[in-house]
Amino acid sequence: MRGRRKASAGPLPQRDGIDAVRVRLPEDPDGVWGNVGEHLVARFGGAIGAARVHAMLDAGRFVAADGSAVRGGEPYAVGRSIWFHRDFAAEEPVPFPIGIVYRDERLVVADKPPFLATTPRGRHITETAVARLRRELGVPALQPAHRLDRLTAGLVLFVVRPEERGAYQTLFRDRLVGKEYEAVAPYDPELVLPRTVRSRIVKERGVLAAREEPGEANSESRVELVERRGGLGRYRLLPATGRTHQLRVHMNALGVPIVHDPLYPVVEPEGAEDFSRPLQLLARRLEFTDPVSGEPRRFESGLRLSAWPEG
Repeated sequence: MRGRRKASAGPLPQRDGIDAVRVRLPEDPDGVWGNVGEHLVARFGGAIGAARVHAMLDAGRFVAADGSAVRGGEPYAVGRSIWFHRDFAAEEPVPFPIGIVYRDERLVVADKPPFLATTPRGRHITETAVARLRRELGVPALQPAHRLDRLTAGLVLFVVRPEERGAYQTLFRDRLVGKEYEAVAPYDPELVLPRTVRSRIVKERGVLAAREEPGEANSESRVELVERRGGLGRYRLLPATGRTHQLRVHMNALGVPIVHDPLYPVVEPEGAEDFSRPLQLLARRLEFTDPVSGEPRRFESGLRLSAWPEG
């Protein structure tokens, strides 16, 4: 079921850390919809069935701005807003906690575990970092300033006040945030490091893996070897850009794909998550000048990669 997913100051509280959907009744120049129910069936019936839409109306699941239940027979009014909560499919819980690295009245810096998406998308809705943190911290307005890939662990910056989110998002957009990652991957004595990798990365919607193509580079990563243990190396990765799967693609292109990567070099069949084999990639450091207070900020992850235990 699709609708407007943008958070709004509507009449319904969050459910499981997820905002209600807001639907604005559009123009109807041909007078197709005689009442609200006809429009909602036309809009959502294809996804969940007309019977389900009618059942939600009968149960008072659609509400008006004053919190009163919307009935299907009410006259259609262009521009009217209606709110409802989607039905969430059951999700497998990610069995790792979210660590809190820093928290004040403005920011929350979290240590996201692997397998947990940052924001709701696709089949991951309530089992996401933002939904969990809203529930656990009691901060319903919390929003991420950027995203971290679902399989990647480490630091994610969240903003407490909605009116300040744009300032922090701009830092990431304008590449004003120093980011350092750590990865465990095979050691290749023939690979000359450090080096800077530049390439053109393309990620198509609906295709799991990104790919490199000829053409002007749109991604850049510096790769450094920190230390070696047998056939494995611990690498410091410094991305200058933020393309989807960039570090994973670049490490694979160097012939040292990150340990437990289910997409590079080979796309593994989708199935049940193997929580015992997390991708060995960690967002270790974030550093920037706070756009609101002007103070320097530096945060480091407290997580460790399981393939490289301390010893």
